[in-house]
Amino acid sequence: MSAKSGMKSKSMFAEMSRHTLILFVLLFAFFPLYMMLQISLKDNAQFTNNLWLPMAPFHWANWQVGWLAIRDFIANTVVVSVFSTVLTLAFATITAYVFARYKFFGSEFLFFLLLGVMMMVGVASLVPLFTLLRDLQLLNTLTALVILSVSGGQVMCVYVLKNFIEDIPKDLFDAASIDGAGDFGSIWNVVLPMSGAILSTLGILRFIGTWNDFIMPMLVMRDQKLYTLGIGLMSLSSGYDRQWGPLMAAYCIASIPLVLIFVFTMRLFVKGLSSGAVKG
Repeated sequence: MSAKSGMKSKSMFAEMSRHTLILFVLLFAFFPLYMMLQISLKDNAQFTNNLWLPMAPFHWANWQVGWLAIRDFIANTVVVSVFSTVLTLAFATITAYVFARYKFFGSEFLFFLLLGVMMMVGVASLVPLFTLLRDLQLLNTLTALVILSVSGGQVMCVYVLKNFIEDIPKDLFDAASIDGAGDFGSIWNVVLPMSGAILSTLGILRFIGTWNDFIMPMLVMRDQKLYTLGIGLMSLSSGYDRQWGPLMAAYCIASIPLVLIFVFTMRLFVKGLSSGAVKG
């Protein structure tokens, strides 16, 4: 009886320790969000007098000021993120299909050469990239950000999709070929329906990565009207006379799209990861 009670107490202790750890991680993760929310409803005097706790009266007008400050940044970021995500997945799917379905002279070398790009330090290529974009007259354009994001996202997407396409039964491709489908028909009728979960996962990752990108917009952009959120929020944070309420409201507004993506696509994201794990 004592042994059973000892095991029960150990089990309860382990359960309490696990829940305590989870609670600590959640508090650590949500604490910045709490700080942003409560500071976004303060003026500078309230911010100085009480940094950690909410204070009445609440200044809801800060959110209107914050929205007006970043709405153009959000529009630019949405354009860049959507176009870059769609084009990245389109080109990566075609490239992965070629590597997975065709074995030609030098194909393995080209694939491993592509994987070698993953080991390159991105910051080391900033000067050549700037020179190239300047020569192509693409500086200070959203087109440059789309091109950079699409090219930068190819390696990971091609690597994942190639392994996934190789595991699709060849009988499906043979059936599509008998029905008269060419390569693009096979991609449309076989690869896309079979790879929907993993494509969605890669799309979410690419969208979030482009949304949060900071270095490339800093390199390319000069006109404040074309700023994306990363450098746009930084420009609002600069200066000596900071209005902390509107600034934190702007940060909260900027985080809302990512929160919605996680809320509404988490199940799809997990499905894509588990599907990739089974396929791999």
